[in-house]
Amino acid sequence: MSNPLDTKIISKLAEILDRTNLTELEYEDEGCRISLVRNPNAAVITSNVAPVVSPALPAAVAPVNATDATPVTNDEDYTNSPNAVKSPMVGVVYLSADPKTPNYVKPGDSVTEGDTVCLVEAMKTFNPVKAHKSGKVTKILVDSGDPVEYGEPLVVIE
Repeated sequence: MSNPLDTKIISKLAEILDRTNLTELEYEDEGCRISLVRNPNAAVITSNVAPVVSPALPAAVAPVNATDATPVTNDEDYTNSPNAVKSPMVGVVYLSADPKTPNYVKPGDSVTEGDTVCLVEAMKTFNPVKAHKSGKVTKILVDSGDPVEYGEPLVVIE
């Protein structure tokens, strides 16, 4: 049985999954549905006819992770850190008000509790994310335009 799906779409979805902290990603177009799941190490591709399991996808995901690990390395987990400013919602993070203005903060900047450190856009509304304490910005864990989940660490203030 031939698969009408474009492998470039699957590769791009795998790249998005790897760039983010998402564990699952679904895409549907013209009766075909692609579901990528990080933890079970399997991708299931379904269409109107029957499901197809693609064992080659996890191998394609691993190299993307190795080359695109700029924001956070695996040994740095700020999920439970009291120094991490976390996303208040699911959305897309922006480090500046628009592409032509400088970022709200950069590593080395001093911030005061309540200062805006970034924006999270959800449902076409830009929500400021504020520093929860005063201190020095030591790390920015995301890039502008990255999708983020609720509670995901964005910036570290020490």
